[in-house]
Amino acid sequence: MMKPPPTDLDGLLRLRSELIAEGLTDNQIARLRRTKVLHRVRHGAYVPHEVWSELTPEDRHRLLSRAVLRAAHETSALTHISSVVERGIPVWGLPLGAAHTTQLIRRKAGRRVADWTPHRGLLLEGEVEEVNGVCVSIAPRSAVEICSITTVEPALVVVNGLLRAKAMTLEEFAEQAALCRLWPGSLTTDIVLRLADPRPESVAEDRFSYLCYRQCLPKPEPQVEIFDEHGTLFARVDFAWPDHGVFIEFDGKVKYEKHRRAGETLDEYLMREKRREEQICQLTGWTCIRITWADLGRPALLAARIRKILAVRAPVVG
Repeated sequence: MMKPPPTDLDGLLRLRSELIAEGLTDNQIARLRRTKVLHRVRHGAYVPHEVWSELTPEDRHRLLSRAVLRAAHETSALTHISSVVERGIPVWGLPLGAAHTTQLIRRKAGRRVADWTPHRGLLLEGEVEEVNGVCVSIAPRSAVEICSITTVEPALVVVNGLLRAKAMTLEEFAEQAALCRLWPGSLTTDIVLRLADPRPESVAEDRFSYLCYRQCLPKPEPQVEIFDEHGTLFARVDFAWPDHGVFIEFDGKVKYEKHRRAGETLDEYLMREKRREEQICQLTGWTCIRITWADLGRPALLAARIRKILAVRAPVVG
């Protein structure tokens, strides 16, 4: 599921120098922080506390990134995690406490601090674009950057998100990976490139596709269409092994919010979803396995459960 468009952050950030120019003193600024009128985003950068308290973790990171850019060299652009978050791409398993930047000219990157990671690399011509009023690395480079600093599963979530958002194509990702083949993390990039697929529709589905790879399960087909007796499309299931007659459906808050109809209670939605599952089973003769977010945190246990069901329903050979 795609996140809603990023919040408009224009004009929210106030630097200490701006507040001092308006007549405030450091003591007054400190008092405004203590009384929760202002919130300090980072040293020398503030935002109304009421606004900060209502922002998502992603939008808080975007504000931090803007505060960092105000202090960085003028040729700096948001890269790595910060460039992805600026695009509104879902992230999972990635820390949002530090902004990431890279410069467009070769000069000393600066010292890493708790809330800012200035990378020593160099952005090349054509590797920067403007998103929401700030300069960020282009999507294919952002994808490779993520692969260089994290493991396969969170990187796959980001890359699939970029593909779903049509921020890049698989071909563009592959071309950028080839250009950056000597970067640290190139093995992660190679694996993510093999697994990348825009068809899964959520972070949970991205993680499940990785689970199948990591646990050596047969590769499932995502977003399988189910037709009724008249050849009319009835439903799409999250994943399926058609040859085994098994399909996967996810349970979770995000799915409930996405598919509940206007005015429909949770109980009504659950009953409708149960009838839908029964009809799919009747139309196909398949078995449903329901998975929750918590199940993804126990990959070996979930894989063993799936493996048993697949073994019972293994296709007959010959």
